[in-house]
Amino acid sequence: MAAMDDDNALLESKTTFALGGDLTVRRIGYGSMRLTGAPEDRRGLTGTIWRTARDRSELTALLRRAVELGVDLFDTADAYALGGGEELLAEALHPYEGTVTVATKAGVVRPSPTEWVTHGHPAYLRQQAELSLRRLRVERLDLLQLHRVDPAYPLADQVGALKQLQEEGKVRHIGLSEVTVEQIEEASRIAPISSVQNLYNLSNRASEAVVDHTAAHGIAFLPYFPVSLDDAHAGPLAAVAEETGAAPSQVALAWLLHRSPTVIPIPGTASAGHLAENAAALEVRLTDAQFTALSGLTTPGAAA
Repeated sequence: MAAMDDDNALLESKTTFALGGDLTVRRIGYGSMRLTGAPEDRRGLTGTIWRTARDRSELTALLRRAVELGVDLFDTADAYALGGGEELLAEALHPYEGTVTVATKAGVVRPSPTEWVTHGHPAYLRQQAELSLRRLRVERLDLLQLHRVDPAYPLADQVGALKQLQEEGKVRHIGLSEVTVEQIEEASRIAPISSVQNLYNLSNRASEAVVDHTAAHGIAFLPYFPVSLDDAHAGPLAAVAEETGAAPSQVALAWLLHRSPTVIPIPGTASAGHLAENAAALEVRLTDAQFTALSGLTTPGAAA
């Protein structure tokens, strides 16, 4: 019986992570950025993320299905469809009743469908947090992340605004997005940093040092666009997929899970089939040899 308990504890340690030390989530989340506009607007990487979703009933059903599949971390931002992304999550999942964690972001303004402008004035960040609270229908945000560091204002002031919200009981945990190790260290001197969200996948490893730093300090690392693959990976991924009985996209997610115990990929999809596939990737186990073979395919690229 003791051995079985140890095995269960080991499996749990591989499939969950305590974000901020006290908010346990499964290590495959859901990125809701593209749940906007019309279905045809979501293909590829060119969507404007500007208007609210036209197929709301289908998407609310999809989000509820994600919870049924065990997904309990959902990522959004105030900039997605000018707050429409947060409203969609609330429509689908509220009341969350402790079973769902929602991570949102502030620090980017959208003056037009094609513009994403960093804005980190402390008063603006606090205002947007208040609006996120209303749209998500909560008294406290589980995780509020600085969407981008604004060079126009001291990082201490931007993180300080989030810390003020935390001290007021309006934010549980604080995170950062698209940052360097140096920025994480600077921010950590102002407030505890619970998460970092950078672009990172098999094809783009520009954040290798950040992944190592977050692993060493127990900080959740949420890679966005986690299944963005180039032609160089098609053959090797197919080979490992055949060996494991998994889909190539599941192998790509399994590689991220193997990379560090604090990594929590947040793949997004509007397909029920892909959603189930992504959620099941949590059970795919790579051998060290398979991980090493895939890791050697790409040199670090430039972050978007």
